[in-house]
Amino acid sequence: MRQFKYISAIAAAILALCSCNKFLDRYPYSENSSESMFKSATLAESVVTGVYSNLLYDYSSTDRAVLNWDSFASVLDPQEGIVNLNYNYLFGTLQPNNSMFSQYWKRFYEGINRANDVIGNIDKVPDMDENTRQLRKAECIFLRAWYYYRLNALWRGVPIYTENLAPNEYVRPRDSEEDVWRFIIESCDQCIDCPVMPDRYQSGNTNYGRIAKGAAYTLRGKAHLWLKEYEEAEADFRKVGECGYTLFKGTYADLFLEKNEKCDEMIFSVQMVEETGNGNAFSNNYGNYCTTGYGKYHHYLNVNFIESFEDKNGRPFNWDNYIPGYNSMDPAARSVYFLRNGMTDSEKTAMSTAGADLSKYDPAGNEDRIKAAYKDRDPRLAAIAITPYSTYTGGASGSAAIYTSRFPYRDWQAPYLDLRYGNNTYMFYPIRKFVTSGREYTNIGYNPVDVPVFRYADVLLCLAEALNEQGKWQEAVTYVNQVRNRAGVALLNAPGNDYVKVTGKEDLRSRIRNEKKWELACEEQVYLDELRWGTWKQDKFSKDNGLWNVWGTPVYKYIWGGDAYLKWAVPQAEVEKGGLKQNENWN
Repeated sequence: MRQFKYISAIAAAILALCSCNKFLDRYPYSENSSESMFKSATLAESVVTGVYSNLLYDYSSTDRAVLNWDSFASVLDPQEGIVNLNYNYLFGTLQPNNSMFSQYWKRFYEGINRANDVIGNIDKVPDMDENTRQLRKAECIFLRAWYYYRLNALWRGVPIYTENLAPNEYVRPRDSEEDVWRFIIESCDQCIDCPVMPDRYQSGNTNYGRIAKGAAYTLRGKAHLWLKEYEEAEADFRKVGECGYTLFKGTYADLFLEKNEKCDEMIFSVQMVEETGNGNAFSNNYGNYCTTGYGKYHHYLNVNFIESFEDKNGRPFNWDNYIPGYNSMDPAARSVYFLRNGMTDSEKTAMSTAGADLSKYDPAGNEDRIKAAYKDRDPRLAAIAITPYSTYTGGASGSAAIYTSRFPYRDWQAPYLDLRYGNNTYMFYPIRKFVTSGREYTNIGYNPVDVPVFRYADVLLCLAEALNEQGKWQEAVTYVNQVRNRAGVALLNAPGNDYVKVTGKEDLRSRIRNEKKWELACEEQVYLDELRWGTWKQDKFSKDNGLWNVWGTPVYKYIWGGDAYLKWAVPQAEVEKGGLKQNENWN
């Protein structure tokens, strides 16, 4: 609903009334301000808008200090210029007093406190009709549960507050991880049991953008997955389909265009407009120098992730299938295959000095040879990544222009029109997904494409996971295949295709996890799944992983900091107050 894309003047006035303690911001804080804002339906609605507006934080900021959750996951790598400043969690140097912990603890609890204000006070509004009152309360119960979901996934046990208190009263000990999951499930129960909450809102409905039952079933199912309650999770994910959600019928790439942002696949999305602070900043943060407004290229796609994408026929990708002997070569030597046609003598000298085996250089066909390795891959790869010698339509010059990812880089301006993304002494995999094409949007840093939080493809893969973990792997295959069919890749268990033959539960488990990454990359969902699966350490830190050139030479490598990192540290200031016990190994 477009009204959620703005904080109204009234809501802005509420912010001016806010007070806070060091980590638990109130919205509003004082009893008087709460009472004053619930004396009319108009004022109360503005407070509800404030609860929704807190969702914007992750998606509408161009501040590099706002973390991208997929850069914690195995699918993205932070840019070499910011990784030490903002992602030292990936270098084993983080201490429990790091501002990252307090920043997100505070931010999630702020969302909880905003929701608690509505839940605790909306019954006092004299001129609000009963149906609206029930809906708004249920919506805020869901949003509160959503913030507890994120807190619990990161900290594994946090204090549960269902009402707002004076600053000195926030001293509850941590509730157990299981108790928080149970609280989230019970909260979703309340939403689902709300008699006036619809199953979903369709595009064109004036309430589109508000929480509906489909979102509550999805969140409850995810909480059951954390508890390994697979039968209950299965039931919830089936209910989402019964609410009327379906896969988008077009291509994967078209799903993320503004014209399709309200399709039946979107269950819960953050509403955006092309306006500073209220728009989708992914285009800026994921974009490259040629993107309208000059993208910040804060993140790149991980090389191991790119190489995990199968061929269209389901065959696992292997460089040797395209360039025999590639895998056995020294990474610097095989950079030769990524070089542009018609290199100058000085470029050849520089690449030879850097270790490229120029005996394998084809001055007229080098580009076509490497492009063949990407041509027949899973189409989601081309929708997510700008691969070597593919094109991207940018608009930073003031008009739309087609740029090509080439190496060695020469110039982003004519006549070369090479793709520029910051430090072009390297060759990376820039992001295409969510990034503005041409002059489609002209706001510097923001576009109006809504950001999906829950969509039906994820639900289908969650349903497949729940079935598979119960041993129903043959049935689970059918739900994975719905996602693969839309993607345009060979279906699992297709007759006569050994590449896609599923051999059992363990085999399908790894296939589902890969499918989730290919489907959800750049949507900030994968990190929490990797934590839940218990694979994050292996997925992010194995194989000397880090930011690599596309041919495999490292720019930097990740360093595992110990098992303490599997859970976030409770903010040191909270521990020092004496109320909360620190997570193991952080002391």
